[in-house]
Amino acid sequence: MSRTQSFLSILRRHKWLVVILFFAVMIGFVDEDSMWHRYERLQEIAVLRAEKQRFQNRYEQDTQTLADLESNPEAVVRVAREQYFMKYPNEDVFVVMEQGQSDEETEDNHDASTL
Repeated sequence: MSRTQSFLSILRRHKWLVVILFFAVMIGFVDEDSMWHRYERLQEIAVLRAEKQRFQNRYEQDTQTLADLESNPEAVVRVAREQYFMKYPNEDVFVVMEQGQSDEETEDNHDASTL
């Protein structure tokens, strides 16, 4: 008996096993809706949910800051001084930069104006 005939006889005897293995591979890895693609999509959903939660927290924080700015004039002064380096006419402002931040980045982002 040749190898081909031997192989075909094994396939005939175990045809259901071959069919089951074929469909398991198709469902598990090859198909568009395979278990592997499903696992990848679940991971992507988890990343997107974490990003959504981060944006939701930022939105709530910004909403609270906006409400504070609308109701409290001292908050407007605090934000102007902290974020935009604004100052009163008779005072000096010293900016302490973190290591690694260049002077050009600070000058581009903030203009030392007066209140």
